[in-house]
Amino acid sequence: MTVAAPELAGFVARQLQNFYPDGHPSLGVLQAALPQALARTQACVARVRAWQSGFDPLVSGQYASFLYYLSNEVGMQLGDGATATRLFLLNKALHGLELFYELALPEVFMLGHTPGIVLAKAGYGSHLMLHQGCTVGRKIGGERPRLDSHIVLFPNAMVIGRCHVRANTVIAPGVCLVDTDTPGDCYVLPGPEGRPLFKPARREVWRDYFID
Repeated sequence: MTVAAPELAGFVARQLQNFYPDGHPSLGVLQAALPQALARTQACVARVRAWQSGFDPLVSGQYASFLYYLSNEVGMQLGDGATATRLFLLNKALHGLELFYELALPEVFMLGHTPGIVLAKAGYGSHLMLHQGCTVGRKIGGERPRLDSHIVLFPNAMVIGRCHVRANTVIAPGVCLVDTDTPGDCYVLPGPEGRPLFKPARREVWRDYFID
């Protein structure tokens, strides 16, 4: 599906009105924010191996990424928190993920399958791969995680609290890191008694997903 920028702004505005028919005007700010949001989306998509055909709003991971970028532009650059919140809620309704517009995600990331992804306001490095069910969050009153570049989280992996996930870390399905750093260049596997087990990485798994 190829949509020109003016048509895409109207497309999103109609979705917002259908989901939230409260009369809130959004088209003007969407038109203002869309060129930069679309440029950011296209730059991200171009670095993802599976998305070399370009941006397609009917590819759910791409459209979820676009709605994040659009909400971020609307809320953080144009200062329209009301419309940005509605875009966040639209993204949540369509794709089943928690990705608030105030988060600072990197220039390059991939949402492999969106359902169940929950991201807190943490530090995120570039070339971040997220599968379904991943959680990055903080404990109540606690510190937030920091993820360096080239990180892969497999389904249902969790990073909670004071964690520094260093570059080229791969977190296996279902592994939960709580207040735990990784050495980087490693696989994080389920260990005894629920503790994570670190093994040296044999290769750069992130390259399966991204073009350097």
